[in-house]
Amino acid sequence: MSPARPPIAVLTGPTGTGKSALAFELAREFPIEIVSVDSAQVYRGLDIGSAKPTAAERAAVPHHLIDLAEPTASYSAGQFVRDAAQAIADIEARGRVPLLVGGTMLYLRALIGGIAPMPHGSPAVRAGIDADAARLGWPELHARLARFDHEAAARIHPNDAQRIQRALEVYAVSGEPISALQARTRTPLARDFVCTALIPADRARLHATLAQRFEAMMGAGLLDEVRRLRERGDLTDELPALRAVGYRQLWAHLAGSYSLETAVARAVAATRQLAKRQMTWLRAMPNLKVIDPYDAQRFVGVRAALIASFGRG
Repeated sequence: MSPARPPIAVLTGPTGTGKSALAFELAREFPIEIVSVDSAQVYRGLDIGSAKPTAAERAAVPHHLIDLAEPTASYSAGQFVRDAAQAIADIEARGRVPLLVGGTMLYLRALIGGIAPMPHGSPAVRAGIDADAARLGWPELHARLARFDHEAAARIHPNDAQRIQRALEVYAVSGEPISALQARTRTPLARDFVCTALIPADRARLHATLAQRFEAMMGAGLLDEVRRLRERGDLTDELPALRAVGYRQLWAHLAGSYSLETAVARAVAATRQLAKRQMTWLRAMPNLKVIDPYDAQRFVGVRAALIASFGRG
């Protein structure tokens, strides 16, 4: 009988809580390779706004699942699961330790809890849904979804364009409600996970940190980065890559929808809302080790929480 494989280590938490910095600290002690769990970092050209590690950082510590796709593409949770499983296998084959780092909860949930067998997307169907939304509004399309998939509609906010579009697309392509397909979820990895989350007790401090972080991104050239993406000519704000927090608001500013001051304020507010959603999801996650990122002993806590998966004493 082959020995049981060690659990996979995960370092997660809301945006802006220092997950990457802690992962680098751990990499000084353990033979770590980082597997990014970030839905913006998978796209090439989305660098500053996604807090993507620099070339020097990636040279110092190997990173995976970064710069996988052009921003014209739609990278799915299913693709992430396949790519993450392969990265984990490759890292372990080299005798090193995979550490999953990031806060895209859809990806993390798919990897740990399993993923439903979904049909391939249809650009033509999506275009039709978008045209209906432009004419009728997303709340009306949400009502349409509720007529054949009450369960999915109950989970999706009437203004959540991306999820409404996907649920309608799945039904149009497969003839089955997305909730029915999700009920047939299969586990992609027969592995245990050791999950640690950096969740601050002081929400006001987190909010201030997020505002300062976005200001630093602006100082680092985020507006010019978004301008370069617009100047490519092959991107629209309907693409998943450009729906990322910060990019969406600055894109709208450059399109003339509102001032730069308003764009920054909306981006900061959206970042706070994202952090809130991430924390809500994490609170429901079983067997989660929670550490306050503002605790002076946070590294000691993270190290102790993850050491079982590293196989070190």
